[in-house]
Amino acid sequence: MNLDPAINRTETNETPQVVAVIDIGASSIRMQIAELSWDGTVRKLESLSQAVSIGRDSFTRGVISKESIEDCVRVLKIYRQRLVEYGINSPKSIRVVGTSGVREASNRLAFQDRIYIATGFELEPFDEAELHRVTYLGIQPFLKAHAEYFSGDTVVSEVGGGTTEFLFLNREDVAFARTFRLGALRLRRVLDSYDAPQAKTRRILESQISQAIQQIQHLVHDETAAYVAMGGDIRFAVSQLLGGFQSSNIARLSVKQLQEFTEEILESTPDSLASQFHLSLPDANSLGPALLTHAMLAKHFHSEELLVVNVNLRDGLLMEMASHGRWSESIQSQIVRSATLLGKKYDFDLNHANHTAYLACQLFDQWRPLHGMDNRFQMILHLAALLHEIGVYVNLRSYHKHSMYLIQNSELFGIGERDLLLIGLVARYHRRATPQPSHEGYSLLDRESRVAVAKLASILRIASALDVTRSQRIAHLQTRIVGDEVQLIAAGVSDLAVEHLELRDAGAMFEDLFGCRLILGSEETLGKDES
Repeated sequence: MNLDPAINRTETNETPQVVAVIDIGASSIRMQIAELSWDGTVRKLESLSQAVSIGRDSFTRGVISKESIEDCVRVLKIYRQRLVEYGINSPKSIRVVGTSGVREASNRLAFQDRIYIATGFELEPFDEAELHRVTYLGIQPFLKAHAEYFSGDTVVSEVGGGTTEFLFLNREDVAFARTFRLGALRLRRVLDSYDAPQAKTRRILESQISQAIQQIQHLVHDETAAYVAMGGDIRFAVSQLLGGFQSSNIARLSVKQLQEFTEEILESTPDSLASQFHLSLPDANSLGPALLTHAMLAKHFHSEELLVVNVNLRDGLLMEMASHGRWSESIQSQIVRSATLLGKKYDFDLNHANHTAYLACQLFDQWRPLHGMDNRFQMILHLAALLHEIGVYVNLRSYHKHSMYLIQNSELFGIGERDLLLIGLVARYHRRATPQPSHEGYSLLDRESRVAVAKLASILRIASALDVTRSQRIAHLQTRIVGDEVQLIAAGVSDLAVEHLELRDAGAMFEDLFGCRLILGSEETLGKDES
């Protein structure tokens, strides 16, 4: 079910929007400038890349050095000037994310502050779940355009500087997503710590990569799958071995070819690779470990060839910006599917959960003039409604608190830590006490988030109360606002005595927040809308 209302072309500004995304990675800062059309089309205008050493600092000492911070500031000031030349000034037209090199640094907050003070860029640390979502979004066009490659199980892997991202798909569905602390620069750091001769380099790397493969074996029972590779290092291999992607954005590279090329790369020093291929030293350092990781993973899944897709994190970010903050139907489907699987793990009432979510989303749509929240919060409400009773698995007493705990300590595909906290809090407040400043989690939120949690929880209370009989007999709702009354008409239901009784308490939070009276009735008691 698509939770977002359709875009009305007549109500949409059809003038293309010029935007930029900046990715602060472990070994480089990359910027993509693009033009977004009203229909979601992305036209790339310019790409910039500059080597940095964040990963070297973060993975070795746990902090980003002052020197590296100032290097980032210097690069970002240059990028800022380029954006000014394009006329890109609005913060809404610029997205800046930091991956594992930023995320793992103990001084990441100081780093974010320095970037903001020097450049005005709001840097958002990108957590693993968000990275999974954007990666899946980026490969969506390939799943549809090359369905013949994705008819069974598929592994999608991107080897970065600090981590390896791993998506396991069954056709188009995400079976699971994980991020392993196995990255090209992290592997290079291991080599440096051993100070081993060049001849032993491969053996050391294989030992480290095998440890990650052992973890994967516990997650994947079927070890035969198509292998899709992502990342700058594997794209470089395609450019050298196949001459690039040419007119297609997908390339087929035999594992044997990759193994032979990897052997050549590992026999060379980073300095010689940088000179031979005109690479930055950080890129030269990562090349061998990254290619060997891909080769070993593909061999583990008995793949004779790799499917290399010409897509990156910035492509996914641009696609999200092009959707104007709305997640695509396919992304929503995967997120809801993940939440449903979590609910089943805790033996929830599937019919009640689905119907409560359905009613909550109806109310969210109809009450937009009241709550004023965007579509992101509709998904948070939907997920909270699906999972609001999973705490019963722990104990019926105070189960709403147990629901929050289970949600916060679980993984939902594509949902980052910040949104996971909001989902847990909305589920926690679907009954009993209203939000209090002293409550765990709630006290950590900023004002906008606190207000959003209260609004969403008040809607969830009403949706849950409307299915108090657990019969799903109220299917369609209609809202009419008359003065300070919010009239809620339950279509096709005449006897609402049980729901009236339940709403006496469940509707109080909504009435207090919005300063109105909630009236529930049937078409007969409230009458049809004559307009």
